[in-house]
Amino acid sequence: MDEDILKRINRKAFEAVGRAADALALPCYAVGGYVRDLFLNRPSKDIDFVSVGHDSGIAIARELARQLGRGAKVNVFRTYGTAQLRFGRLDLEFVGARKESYHRESRNPIVEEGTLTDDISRRDFTINAMALQVNAEGFGTLIDLFNGVDDLRAGIIRTPLDPDITFSDDPLRMMRAIRFATQLDFTIEPTTLEAITRNAARIDIITRERITTELMKIMQSARPSIGWRLLAQTGLLAHIFPELDAMRGVQTVRGRGHKDNFDHTMLVMDRVAAKSDNVWLRWGALLHDIAKPVTKRWDDQIGWTFHNHNFIGARMVPKIFKQLRLPLGEPMRYVQKMVELHMRPIALVEETVTDSAVRRLIVDAGDDIDDLMTLCRADITSRNAEKVKLHLKNFEEVIEKMNDVNERDHLRLFQPPVSGEEIMATFGLPPSQPVGQIKSAIKEAVIEGIIPNDHDAAYEYMLTIAAEMGFKPVK
Repeated sequence: MDEDILKRINRKAFEAVGRAADALALPCYAVGGYVRDLFLNRPSKDIDFVSVGHDSGIAIARELARQLGRGAKVNVFRTYGTAQLRFGRLDLEFVGARKESYHRESRNPIVEEGTLTDDISRRDFTINAMALQVNAEGFGTLIDLFNGVDDLRAGIIRTPLDPDITFSDDPLRMMRAIRFATQLDFTIEPTTLEAITRNAARIDIITRERITTELMKIMQSARPSIGWRLLAQTGLLAHIFPELDAMRGVQTVRGRGHKDNFDHTMLVMDRVAAKSDNVWLRWGALLHDIAKPVTKRWDDQIGWTFHNHNFIGARMVPKIFKQLRLPLGEPMRYVQKMVELHMRPIALVEETVTDSAVRRLIVDAGDDIDDLMTLCRADITSRNAEKVKLHLKNFEEVIEKMNDVNERDHLRLFQPPVSGEEIMATFGLPPSQPVGQIKSAIKEAVIEGIIPNDHDAAYEYMLTIAAEMGFKPVK
């Protein structure tokens, strides 16, 4: 065993569990992700332990709690034969070694008591199929039946056993293979990758919630495009997210083709990921052109067009979030905003920038304006380096203009200077359409520069607008 690895283990936890296992004369091993992450020098918040024998995992957890004394609490899950225990800042989970078999219609295994070899063999990938002994005799001994260490060092994802059986038994493992490849920047071994492609349709038996859990981990990785490209390559994408899969490829008419919108999206998303850890901004990047396949048209005069793809894309976002079981509250509205507004700053680059156009963008984007600008800067792509350079230069001028206007007019978190409540109180009106019309007129006047963004000017303007509508202040 590598001495460096032994130095990285949580020795206090290992020795405590080892003492409990030895008190019961049961062999016990740390397994799975914790062992993998020791070799990758990545921190882990939990450790899984496997022991051999009926209910042995639960027995060791209870013995450990007894030895630790007051305050140690064991949570037992009889259905799964597991037990959990909090140890300092670590979550420890215990289970007895088992072997599994499957019916084709379900990913829920038939579980039987097994040996350590059975337990390690049933695991998804070789890098997760290693074990470290915690008993005093043999402490730190590495069990690596499938050369997981070699695969870690080579950066390879492969299954311990026949990948077709592995993925057919539990299709979620296909998503996990791609997620690990993305998180670790590893390569999926060719035979394993081919098996994912052959078994892609099996993903249909997995719940959307479990699929999306893996997608979120892909999106939180340094380069999310690795995962999305693998999903597309293996055919999984067509099953789990057909709207995104439809973006792939280039159509040519009269010798003129549009850019591959999927490739463009991957580039934009990775650029955003390099600048921001905000996972919902990354989703905004992924979906910013999602409506291009449904809005694509050929025009004999112009060529390929994608009119209103930003507005139509924003309307597609709720359905996509619902399908993927993503949160339908504020995160969804934020992504909608990114999709709908992503063309606006680019348009300001291409046109003469007026103060009113800049004000309107600041007000509509609100506190998300910086995120929007991050997305829009990432969206400036072209094979023509000079064109990109020119667009970025113009884009910086727009940002400078925005900063100037915002500093002068204080629009970043814009609220109309006169509230609806004040309008109702001034004219004795109930909540009604005229109140909204007056409030909107004040907002437009501020944006167009007719009045400054302050209460007194807005109040005087309100009196004028209301008079034109036939309303007078109440005494």
